[in-house]
Amino acid sequence: MKRFKKSTATSRQFSATSAALDNALQSAADIEDYLARHAGNLLSQSLPEHLQMLLSQKGLRRADVVRGSLLDRTYVYQIFSGDKTPSRDKLIALAFGLGLSGQETQTMLKLSGNRELYVRDPRDALILFSIRRGKTIFETNEALSDHEFSLLGV
Repeated sequence: MKRFKKSTATSRQFSATSAALDNALQSAADIEDYLARHAGNLLSQSLPEHLQMLLSQKGLRRADVVRGSLLDRTYVYQIFSGDKTPSRDKLIALAFGLGLSGQETQTMLKLSGNRELYVRDPRDALILFSIRRGKTIFETNEALSDHEFSLLGV
C-alpha cells in the first residue's frame, strides 16, 4: 500500500476546482490512482504546518498574529506548535491576525476539520464580509456586537 506523501511546499496554488476533483474521485478506478494523479491539488499539511506556511508567506511574526487576533499569546504559540487544537472561532480570530483572504480562511478552516464560513448563516456572513473587505478583528467585533452575535478572540 502506498502512503500519501505530505507536501513541504511553502506556497501552493491549486489548479483544479473542488468540483473537478469530486468528478475525478467519482470516476476513479481506485483510490491510489486518484491520489497519485491529484496529489498537487490535495490538502496535505497539518494545521501547524499550514499556519507556519501562512506566517512565512505573509512575512509576519507570531507576535503580529497575537496582536491582530486578540488571542492570548501563549495560546497562539501553542496552536502554532500543535500543542492546542483551536476551536473554529479561535481559528477565525487567527485569520484576522494573519490577514487572510476569504479563500485562505476557508482553506484553513477545512484543513483544521472545521466547518467553512457559510453565507447563509448570518454571523458567518458578517465575518466573511469583514474578512473580504480587510476589516480588523476590532471592526468585526463591533459589527458582531451591533447584531448581538458572539465576539471573536475573547
